[in-house]
Order: sequence, then C-alpha cells, then structure tokens
Amino acid sequence: MSNAVSKHATFGMTLRVRDSCLCLHTQRAARAVARRFDEALRPAGLRSGQFSILISLNRPEPPTVGSVADLLAMDRTTLTANLKPLERRGLLTVTPDTKDRRARRLSLTDDGLALLEQAIPIWIATHEEIERGLDGDVDALRGELNALTTVADSEPEKRS
Repeated sequence: MSNAVSKHATFGMTLRVRDSCLCLHTQRAARAVARRFDEALRPAGLRSGQFSILISLNRPEPPTVGSVADLLAMDRTTLTANLKPLERRGLLTVTPDTKDRRARRLSLTDDGLALLEQAIPIWIATHEEIERGLDGDVDALRGELNALTTVADSEPEKRS
C-alpha cells in the first residue's frame, strides 16, 4: 500500500464519483437492462445486443455497416466482430454495395427475419415490464438518454 498523499484521489472523491457519476450510473443501468433482455431472449437463442443488430437491419433497403454502427453507437470494428456470429448462423448477409464497392450492405436472411418474428413478442413483453417498473415520464427519460448520446459524442471544447 502506498504512503503517498493524494490531493485528488481521496475516499471522499470515491464517494462523490459513486454517488454522482453519470458514466457509472448509465453503465450500471445499461448492464442491468441488458441482463434482463438477455435472460428474456435466451429462448430465442439471442442476446440483447444481437437483437439490436438484427432489428436495425429490418429496413426496406439494406443499410451500410457505417449506418448501423452509427445507429447503435458502436465503432465499425466492434460491429463487424458482432456481425460474424450472426452471419455464421445464417441470420444475415454482408455484401458489397453496388454503387460503392468499399461500402458493405447488411441484409436479414429469411432465417434472420423468422428469428426476429419469434423474438419481437419477447422484446415487447420485457420492454413493457421494465417501463411499468419505472417512475415518471418514460418518454422524457428516453429523450434524456438520447440527449446524452449527443452530448457525450460531441467534441469537448479545446482547452488553451
């Protein structure tokens, strides 16, 4: 154990972070909600993140990897790693864009759509249960969470 004296890393600061840190509280809430959906979606053979990926592909036109990464607030490398098991299971296909060969388009397969058909009622029921357990205006909470993504993703002001 270090005998160094710290002017910032005090136990009081630890308590301040524990009690007020938006990052910590958001991570804890996200993990708890994800665990709840993971358990609910287990009979469909999906985890919550996989469901989010598949539902994001359910569009009239196949989206690009970049647009899905943006929607899910993931970097492309992480998204690509998460696509591979779904592709191996035959739930989606990755094909080059016909207009820009550097871009890749993502499409649900018939099996992927069938799995979504099975998973969506599970998602609906779980989502409704979670919303019923919340106090206050759920739409306002959603708005605040969306605002957090915008604020957190914006570039901090340059310090001189």
